[in-house]
Amino acid sequence: MSTMKAARLHRVGGPMQIERIPIPEPAANDVQVRVHACGIVPNLGNILANWTTWFPELPLPPLPAVFGLDPAGEVTAVGSHVHAWKPGDRVYVNPGLYCGGCRACRSGDLINCTHYAFSGYFGFSQNSLALFKNYPYGGLCEYMIAPQYALVKLPDNVTYNQAARFGYLGTMYSAMRKAGVAPGRSVLVNGISGTLGIGGALFGLAMGATRILGTGRNPALLERVKALAPDRIEVLSIADGQAIDAWAKARTGGLGVDIFIDALGPGAPHETLQQGVRALKRGGRAYNIGAIAGMVGLDLHTMMDEQQSLEGSAWFTAGEGQDIADMAQAGALDLSIFEHVCHPLEQVNEAISGIATRNGGFSNFVINP
Repeated sequence: MSTMKAARLHRVGGPMQIERIPIPEPAANDVQVRVHACGIVPNLGNILANWTTWFPELPLPPLPAVFGLDPAGEVTAVGSHVHAWKPGDRVYVNPGLYCGGCRACRSGDLINCTHYAFSGYFGFSQNSLALFKNYPYGGLCEYMIAPQYALVKLPDNVTYNQAARFGYLGTMYSAMRKAGVAPGRSVLVNGISGTLGIGGALFGLAMGATRILGTGRNPALLERVKALAPDRIEVLSIADGQAIDAWAKARTGGLGVDIFIDALGPGAPHETLQQGVRALKRGGRAYNIGAIAGMVGLDLHTMMDEQQSLEGSAWFTAGEGQDIADMAQAGALDLSIFEHVCHPLEQVNEAISGIATRNGGFSNFVINP
């Protein structure tokens, strides 16, 4: 067999078309993966329709293109320079591509590579187009190639569908690791019941955070999050009108939280992020991982006096992805909470258009090629 099924986008705003294209062969440092599951970004429909207007500086792969950000599957072939992986290995493919030769890469600062790109999604500069040429396929196809540095080995107790959620989980884990989430520390997650935010509850528990505070809109979903660990998780619906900072400080002896993570998306109001920053204790650290849009006003004088910081965290490395797999293998990270909504590749357009109906972060939308 020399060809495979793939879902390809031919024009921005158009539907994906199911076509047969050649199966890619791995180069010396690459692996070939039979894709068993590929996670879908909940906002993918809007992105594919509007990306070139919203973010013209962030290039899409040359069209027609195979998208698909979060693939998981089985290694089926390896290049001649691959020694740590073999056919039959169960893997998640981290879509973060880097060149390996720029100053950032040679310093180990991989996500700040001058060519950085998300395979099957978009690039961070025009330099990314070179990497798309090397790795043209995302996960919405039967076979793909990936650099060996992108792989995460999956333990037997992590299913392919669960691994297809690693993109969102890894984004949250990387920020929490940088922030130093650990026993004795408190963390506040804005949007804790959402697709990205729910990882804050899961990793807060897995990493030993003493107090986990979470905000959201839907009281029913928030109660489901609290039920994961009622003695360690407290939640607030912002629909109640209570300010997040006052609520958080009332639960931390008036001091505030050690760590604040904003997991709301670009369309979220700025007020909740601002309140979350005001909820920090002296020396506290805030991270934005949801890509809130626009110019956000901050009280920098107070942040200076209190020695607080606010940082953006965009993605995670394959090494951090391996941490996630290892935590799941050990039973510290509970991936059983996800409700998988699965579709075959032929129904990719219906799946993308139907994602608006979901149970917050508990729903996991997956294509099984």
